[in-house]
Amino acid sequence: MITEQDLVHLRRCVELATRAVEAGDEPFGSVLVGQEGEVLLEDHNHVSGGDLTRHPELAIALWAVDHLTPVERAGATVYTSGEHCPMCAAAHGWVGLGRIVIASSSEQLTGWLGELGAPPAPVAPLPITTVVPSAVVAGPVPELAEPVRALHARSHARD
Repeated sequence: MITEQDLVHLRRCVELATRAVEAGDEPFGSVLVGQEGEVLLEDHNHVSGGDLTRHPELAIALWAVDHLTPVERAGATVYTSGEHCPMCAAAHGWVGLGRIVIASSSEQLTGWLGELGAPPAPVAPLPITTVVPSAVVAGPVPELAEPVRALHARSHARD
């Protein structure tokens, strides 16, 4: 179930994804929210420098290990403009982060990129729960699909 508060954080993720595109990066943005509802960390993709592992979901997992207890990590929620890739899903599972709320799915992204003629990603676009079977995932959110798709189109138009 997606709440109004979830939508607030997901819209922020789309804003961060927009910032990423404006900086020449791929359109992904993520927010980590603590169990009391406080925003703990925001980030967007930073892969344009050549390190293709610089995903915001991985940055959140690494930050969480350094700054949160296992109980705090389990009570936190990760919001993201696009479903975690397998690398980020694995990091999420390994560090014990809680719920994940996605604006768009890997299945949607795969379809959009195919329509745009983009080459396939080097890593299979697996659902988070295939990588982390115990993960609690909410989304995608239909009302955010078009804005996220438009960001991918904008990003791939410059390639």
